[in-house]
Amino acid sequence: MLFDTHAHYDAEEYSQDRDGVLAALPEMEVGLAVNPGCNIPSSKAAVELARKWPFLYAAVGYHPENCGPYRPEDLDVLRELAREPKAVAIGEIGLDYYWEENPPKEHQLRVFRDQMALAQELDMPVIVHDRDAHADSLAVVREFPGVRGVFHCYSGSAEMARELVKLGWMISFTGVLTYKNARKAVEAAQAVPLDRLMIETDSPYMAPVPYRGKRNHSGYVRYVCERLAELKGVSFEECARITMENGKRFFGIA
Repeated sequence: MLFDTHAHYDAEEYSQDRDGVLAALPEMEVGLAVNPGCNIPSSKAAVELARKWPFLYAAVGYHPENCGPYRPEDLDVLRELAREPKAVAIGEIGLDYYWEENPPKEHQLRVFRDQMALAQELDMPVIVHDRDAHADSLAVVREFPGVRGVFHCYSGSAEMARELVKLGWMISFTGVLTYKNARKAVEAAQAVPLDRLMIETDSPYMAPVPYRGKRNHSGYVRYVCERLAELKGVSFEECARITMENGKRFFGIA
């Protein structure tokens, strides 16, 4: 069985057939999936979906692209959502400096730090989004040595990945590993020990080859696993087993 550690099933791309997509996943050997929130409504939706589907878990938080409306009192809402039985992480949080229309960097940093502090308070792992903000993301992580987390859809260097591993963090890869121009991601995957790696789809985005450009879903996580197994020199079955164990250990899923 496979563990898709990052998929956004509350996204509007599934509004027409969400239940059908989710119902089909166990037949595709998807045993577990985590749905991270991107703001308060999204986090509430993630929790509701996790209540409905046995194999689905939730994370709650403010994505850097969506953190414009954030107010400190929102932490109280996230704190309550995080106490739900199937909420397993604070996320998706972090920094995104790619889009000019994103909230100001200073605001993103404030929201990131506040949510890292919440994770520390609740002793929960975090799911970090880092796009074109590698130095600042790593700096914030260093400010919270008691917080453990994963850099999802990893886009940093192999050197940064090694540094995160030294800090006790996990690294997760999407279908980007299957792209022809994915040299940086491939080098990072090769640099990280297999027991620190997780796999994901980031559905509905980032579909792997041969479905690149189409709507993604957790059934396609097998293509990420196949590519990672090839890079690490292990069988598909072994890679699926190890990444399942890694994900369950990281999120505290029995």
